[in-house]
Amino acid sequence: MDYANIAAATPQVWLTLALLGLALGLYVSEKLPVEVVSIGMLSVMMLAFHLFPVADAAGKNQLTPGALLAGFGNPALLTVMALLVVAEALSRTGALDKLADGVGHLRLPNWAMLLLALAVVGVASAFINDTPVVVMFLPVLQAMAQRGGLASSRVMMPLSFVAILGGMTTLIGSSTNLLVSSALIAQGLPGLDFFDQTPMGLLVAAVGFVYVVFVMPRLLPKGTAGLAGHLLGQGKQFVSQCTVGAGSALEGETAAAGTFRSLPDITVHLIVRDGRPVYPPYDDVQLLAGDELMVAGTRKALSDVAARLPGLLSVPDAKEDDFDAEPPAARGRDASAGERVLVEAMIPPTSRFAGFSVDQLGLQRHGVTVLGIERRARMIRGPTTEIRLQAGDVLLLMGPWDAIDQLRAERDLVVVSGSAGSLPKVHHARRAAFVFLSMVALSAFGVLPIAIAALGAATILVAVGTLTPRQAIRAIDTKVVLMVGNALALGEAMDATGAASFLANHMLAAVGDIGPWGALVAFFGLVAVATNVLSNNATAVLFTPIGVGIARQLGLDPHLFAIATILASNCSFATPIGYQTNLLVMGPGHYRFAHYTKAGLPLMLLLWAAFAVGAKVVWGL
Repeated sequence: MDYANIAAATPQVWLTLALLGLALGLYVSEKLPVEVVSIGMLSVMMLAFHLFPVADAAGKNQLTPGALLAGFGNPALLTVMALLVVAEALSRTGALDKLADGVGHLRLPNWAMLLLALAVVGVASAFINDTPVVVMFLPVLQAMAQRGGLASSRVMMPLSFVAILGGMTTLIGSSTNLLVSSALIAQGLPGLDFFDQTPMGLLVAAVGFVYVVFVMPRLLPKGTAGLAGHLLGQGKQFVSQCTVGAGSALEGETAAAGTFRSLPDITVHLIVRDGRPVYPPYDDVQLLAGDELMVAGTRKALSDVAARLPGLLSVPDAKEDDFDAEPPAARGRDASAGERVLVEAMIPPTSRFAGFSVDQLGLQRHGVTVLGIERRARMIRGPTTEIRLQAGDVLLLMGPWDAIDQLRAERDLVVVSGSAGSLPKVHHARRAAFVFLSMVALSAFGVLPIAIAALGAATILVAVGTLTPRQAIRAIDTKVVLMVGNALALGEAMDATGAASFLANHMLAAVGDIGPWGALVAFFGLVAVATNVLSNNATAVLFTPIGVGIARQLGLDPHLFAIATILASNCSFATPIGYQTNLLVMGPGHYRFAHYTKAGLPLMLLLWAAFAVGAKVVWGL
């Protein structure tokens, strides 16, 4: 085909390209918040195309405010929001914790454990949003690294990259995939089915997995073997006490190697039985009703025990959603106010609580329970009710949101900013897992479109109390919503003005007559580079119309370019800003920007080569 004769661009095309360049520049520079850029660009586009309309055959403006804002009602965007809610439910109920813990407690050689854990991460990421999967497996990989004498820097980046690779393989593996399918529909084409990208995605992901497991650790900083252990134990150690109740899970339990099975990751410092102390080691000691245990553990360990064994840590024996059993101060005006949360609070030097015991604080009257005390100077031993508080002590508190909010105004307790977190609803874990698996099955087998299945699953999880409305709303990332809405509006403008076809023609003219295979491979490389400086979602939505334009020029199936866009947009390995899981592991792995380029750029190039081969083998181009 002769690409030299390219029609002259209209003013609206140049306007659209200028707006596209401005949006890309602002997103990359990060000088303004994403939300400001997205809303600002939408406002500018609505004004620009009102003053310079793009008329259709009937003379009506195609880019009205309604058309540009229609992206916020896009089924793919709504599906992404629903999937974020579903992922939040799996995370809050501990359903993913059970999967991660199951892998972490297998008795296998260290190398086999790491390999299996990464394989499970890849499979899970094919059906669940990558971020909660990475969050749940972070401590598991850290523990494995510690046992194997490895620095966490050798496993953290592989964890993120394997999650990204797994997300390439199905339609719901990543929000990027759904947005590309939606962009196809916006172009008047059928969307992608659940497994349309799977053959090519599995090929590319398998090649990447081999590199990540066997090659990439050699390119990462060695650090020190003790680093993983430091990170693993980086949480504060809170002391607490509990009483073994008659008929409880602890009654009759016998210690094995000095630990109790029902108290994982919890250290029992002392057992008081009939007023007499029983000191460790607790070989063959059987717990009896009425025994008082003096324990220590991290915030996560104590919160897990409080969630699994209600009432053990002086918590009222009530279900999470049983608001009638809550004290009066815990009853808010809506259901979300009754949600129990964990928060850390410090005793300041000027506090009148210095010298008080826990009982004298009077927090129980407000529905707040002290789960543990942390003192940096030394490990506290003895009953927590007898401990006299000191300035600098940190209390681990549990209570309803409204009571915690009241504590923020208390001058004698300083609530640590950013420390609030909800207590896991472990009794809803099976329910959440069932709803999630049903959603996947219904969409995978074509019984329901993914949009209906995802929105239905999110609605059910809120309706049955697995999530409160407040938690569901907080699970939706406003940055993603606004940025995707802006990107969809830009994509609509590129299609209506002809800017997408204009760019496609010029790209083909620039590379010359390289044929369909060469054009597809070159397009993959362009998108893969762009996704490392932009958001993968923005890259996918902005490049899909260009790919469709190239496909139409070459007479190819546009779905091939759509799948290429998905796979390339997920090649965000060369920078930490390419994908949010890369940022999640940056701190635990003690990485610098250059580490991502050193280890991730070869992976991106390898996947580019794998795609080039796959386009010949799988698609026969």
